[in-house]
Amino acid sequence: MSHSDVREADIVDLAHDGRGVARDEGKAVFIDGALPGERVRFRVIKRRRQWNEAGLVEILAPSPDRVAPRCAHFGVCGGCSLQHLSAPAQLAAKQRQLLDNLERIGRVRPARILAPLRGSEWSYRRRARLAVKYVHKKGRVLAGFREREKPYVADMRRCEILLGKLADLPKDLAALVETLAIREKLPQVEVSAGDDAAALVFRVLEPPGPSDIAKLAAFGLRCGVQIFLQTGGLDTVRPLDPSYPPLSYALDEGRVNIEFGPVDFIQINRDINRSMVDAAAELLLPTREDSVLDLFCGLGNFTLPLARRAKRATGVEGDSALIAKAGANAARNGIGNAAFLVENLFEPAKFGPWADERYDLVLLDPPRAGACGLLERMAQWRPRRVVYISCHPGSLARDAEILVHRHGFSLTCAGVMDMFPHTTHVESLAVFEGPA
Repeated sequence: MSHSDVREADIVDLAHDGRGVARDEGKAVFIDGALPGERVRFRVIKRRRQWNEAGLVEILAPSPDRVAPRCAHFGVCGGCSLQHLSAPAQLAAKQRQLLDNLERIGRVRPARILAPLRGSEWSYRRRARLAVKYVHKKGRVLAGFREREKPYVADMRRCEILLGKLADLPKDLAALVETLAIREKLPQVEVSAGDDAAALVFRVLEPPGPSDIAKLAAFGLRCGVQIFLQTGGLDTVRPLDPSYPPLSYALDEGRVNIEFGPVDFIQINRDINRSMVDAAAELLLPTREDSVLDLFCGLGNFTLPLARRAKRATGVEGDSALIAKAGANAARNGIGNAAFLVENLFEPAKFGPWADERYDLVLLDPPRAGACGLLERMAQWRPRRVVYISCHPGSLARDAEILVHRHGFSLTCAGVMDMFPHTTHVESLAVFEGPA
């Protein structure tokens, strides 16, 4: 390309995927690696009708919020896209995105903005799925996250956001798998860590022989991790050693202990999860007279701490295996006033008798799609307060519009949580007060 293809612009915003946004020739330009407040030189890579995509050529005036990425693989690995932006500026950008979505999509503004929930910016990730690939051209195994915007496995040695004791897993797993007879039949390894133990689930397309089993077992002992094999669906996950202690994590200042399996859904960030559960209890403020409904309850992450403060708590979830474990967690913790029910929460027309009762308080923790279908039931439940935990600000904003403008709730406060530092994921929390 000629020098004339290079243009200059000021970066005016940060897109939801972490790219800098400039205006050029009347169109938005998304520039990978650029930050708001910077003057940059860029080259257009893709032209579209409404916007262009560009590569960064040179930073002429850097942002004061620009920092040196800690990770050697930043820019190639798709796991993080904001390591070049300071942690406070990341949170500020996520808060702006949340408030913008609420105002633009939901036509609502919180009466109060909650202070962000913060934790460690590094070594926070206790759950991950690492891809594994024997690359013939390189004559070796790669293990790690996918490359940014590409299907290839990034050539990684270390991950700075995995829990400290697991940070070298990309290098260690690659070295292990290279020695296995089934090295080309092992596409991924799932990582899952509790407070005291960690597990690796090896997805295997053919069962390993005795020699490979011995190598996997030795690796587990050397690295201090439990080893599981998965030969098919999630129901095929089996431990190499049946005597492994269960994985677990503590909540509510140690008063609640949640046991979970190595492929069960848990929140990625242990410290933020603890803070989030505490914040939800403080914002809902249940009393001994209150009936609490926890929707998308999973293993009882919120239900059990809330049950300790309320008259009764009902957790509802579509995954029957998680509900069975939630019930077992309640019994193990001596919590007798929590009930758990299996229900597809995306089919409100088929809800069972639990949905015809009244609930004083409701906690919602839906997946990215949000919870708009079941919000019509709020008129039946008539809660005085709803706490909504969100992993997608657009879905939260859409659901806030329904709660406020259709059902008469008011948005009293909202804020972000630093669940995924250095990534573009926006996790947030909102509180709605019921109509008087």
